[in-house]
Amino acid sequence: MVTIELTWVDGADRSLGLPFYASAGAAGADLRANFPDRGSLVLEAGARALVPTGLRLAIPDGYEVQIRPRSGLALKHGITLPNAPGTIDSDYRGVLGVIVMNAGDAPFEIAHGDRIAQMVVAPVSRAGFVEVDALCDTARGAGGFGSTGVSE
Repeated sequence: MVTIELTWVDGADRSLGLPFYASAGAAGADLRANFPDRGSLVLEAGARALVPTGLRLAIPDGYEVQIRPRSGLALKHGITLPNAPGTIDSDYRGVLGVIVMNAGDAPFEIAHGDRIAQMVVAPVSRAGFVEVDALCDTARGAGGFGSTGVSE
């Protein structure tokens, strides 16, 4: 098991607890909105905002944390993360905020303590980049989006 070290931002509501896995098979740990004033935020349709979590984290070298939308919020309300998955690098030590967007057609209130996103811890593979004169051929070749044989 990988260990992610966390600290609280000054003024954060520690009673909300650390990120947690909602079930034994969950891949993502839930993150909660942690507003310094313990209030809420109304996100108008089409709007986006940076929602604080009250946390800073230290990710071990060789890993990243991916921030992903919660499927229930996306389906029921159109609440998503515009940069999903957001990546937090192992050398970042700043405050963890989540960019939340309302892609729905009605305002949506995010209350203090609401589960707003999930974080997935993943290993990172780093690549070397080499310029070559030509690339090897494949069956697909240079086919673009939708070119893998799925007909409409």
